[in-house]
Amino acid sequence: MNIKTARTGGLALLAIIIAMAPIGFTNTYFYDVGVNAMFNAIVCVGLNLLIGYAGQISLGHAGFFALGAYGSAILTSTYGLPPLAAMLLSAAVVGLLAFVVGRPILKLKGHYLAMATLGIGIIINIVLKTESKITGGPDGMSLGNFSVLGFSIVGDRMWYWTAGVLLVLTVWLALNLIDSPVGRALRAVHGSEVGAEVVGVDTSSYKVLVFVVSAVFASIVGSLFAHKNGFITPDIAGFFHSVELVTMVVLGGMASTFGALIGAVILTLLPQVLAAVEQYEAMILGAIMMGTMIFMPKGLLPSIVASVKRLGGGR
Repeated sequence: MNIKTARTGGLALLAIIIAMAPIGFTNTYFYDVGVNAMFNAIVCVGLNLLIGYAGQISLGHAGFFALGAYGSAILTSTYGLPPLAAMLLSAAVVGLLAFVVGRPILKLKGHYLAMATLGIGIIINIVLKTESKITGGPDGMSLGNFSVLGFSIVGDRMWYWTAGVLLVLTVWLALNLIDSPVGRALRAVHGSEVGAEVVGVDTSSYKVLVFVVSAVFASIVGSLFAHKNGFITPDIAGFFHSVELVTMVVLGGMASTFGALIGAVILTLLPQVLAAVEQYEAMILGAIMMGTMIFMPKGLLPSIVASVKRLGGGR
């Protein structure tokens, strides 16, 4: 089976799982968890392009997520823009911000880059908390339903199907990007920036491009998250949210679109599954993460695929 066939099959399987999963949902709670899992998956698919394929760490993506959420809240509640226009305008502003800050900070490497992106997230979090006249401060903001041409997305079931369609579209876009010359350039940057530059790859431009794309993904999901919940607080821009997103990508498998998706789903569902042993939840979750990184250092999906290939004699 070649790579393109495997990816097409994976995309088809994803669509089937999303379509069939509601058969086992007994109440709206399952739909709500499913929506949150798919929202996280969309952000992680975009973040994986940056971390997994381009090799650039970001600990500030929760800030871009929050800017999308607050952009939609402010533009719809304060200025009366339609939700779709507010979401797109917020994404454009976030993309521009990512471009402006990305050019200087992406010249950094390793922990210096991690600290710089962490600083972006912290600054955004502080601004959202202190500019209370605009953002509502620590108390947060409320906003209405997401509507397009008079049609409103209301209820967990409707949000589930909306998130499902967007997830399939996001994965399709990511897979096409990876198979394009841009994707090959990103892998070259990850492998060796010096080597990539020698063969004519503009490494700086490609790193900024993928940084902007991943930030826009986060912004769009942030806008949808805000409308779905109807209320947001600055906590969504917190450091731990950024770490959680990176952890999802690493757990599922870097440089694997479906791996990032699986990591996001697992880490969204695990706290729900472990709710019965709440006092041990953090310890069990930490043990699972440690075990995965020790025995599957490349992440869940790449490690499983490699094991299956070994068992099958490499065919």
